[in-house]
Amino acid sequence: MYPPKFAYEAPKSIGEAIALLEAGGGEAKILAGGQSLIPMVKLRFASPEMLVDINGIPGLDYMTIDPDGTLRIGALVRHEDLEQSTTLAATHPTLAAAASLVADPIIRTRGTFVGSLCHADPQGDWSATMIALGGRIVVQGPKGKREIDLRNFVVGPFTNALAYNEIAIEAVIPPAKGTPRGSYLKLERRVGDFATASVAVALDMNGATVGRAGCALAGVGGRTIDANDAISVLVGKTLTPENIEAAADAVAAAADPRTDHRGSSDYKRHIVKTFVTRILTNIAHSEQKAA
Repeated sequence: MYPPKFAYEAPKSIGEAIALLEAGGGEAKILAGGQSLIPMVKLRFASPEMLVDINGIPGLDYMTIDPDGTLRIGALVRHEDLEQSTTLAATHPTLAAAASLVADPIIRTRGTFVGSLCHADPQGDWSATMIALGGRIVVQGPKGKREIDLRNFVVGPFTNALAYNEIAIEAVIPPAKGTPRGSYLKLERRVGDFATASVAVALDMNGATVGRAGCALAGVGGRTIDANDAISVLVGKTLTPENIEAAADAVAAAADPRTDHRGSSDYKRHIVKTFVTRILTNIAHSEQKAA
């Protein structure tokens, strides 16, 4: 199937890109990696009248850590940039664990981290990690910049909180308040498939005690499931088998899976509990070895 006709613009600045979106009146779309947008346009699931290609805008391909530990990821950072990072495993283990599980190597070469967040796929990997980490999106429009918590950015299936004339220019992850621990587990039928169920867990450890706990789920609801409140039962506690089981039960209860060709709702909820238990148990063992 061929896509409908559309205009193509390649601005050289964020201001120019915003002006094009403004002129498009809601019928223009940002093109960054294109790994989600182009297939949707080709299949006519999306029919924008204009594509605004931001790849020619300088200064959007950075991944930096501020002195206080804040991680900043620009709009043109590719999935493979995170996958190949030599520091991410130590500073942001949840992101590092997810990086190699995003789609397939070809998509990871071109697809962008921020673009994936904007796509708001209920089975997307990065939205789950960002919600678990308390991440935010910096967006810029005609009235300047604003920040949106990921918990509020993904508002529904393939729907985000961006205004039609705004661009997501940066993802921000706050510094850990303690030693960062975490992981991401994903069940997929084959490599590169969408998640049957996936779990992102991010903990800030103060010694053997959990100082902060974050969790989010993908593939088990109509949108990315925010399970931060559920896993907060761990805060102020140690990772004993009893506490781990209580947290896993609470997170599994927060899931909202539906039975489909990937499995029954009970099966998916069981996978969530199993993954939470596995991640927390591995963290507990690591903490015991480090003590």
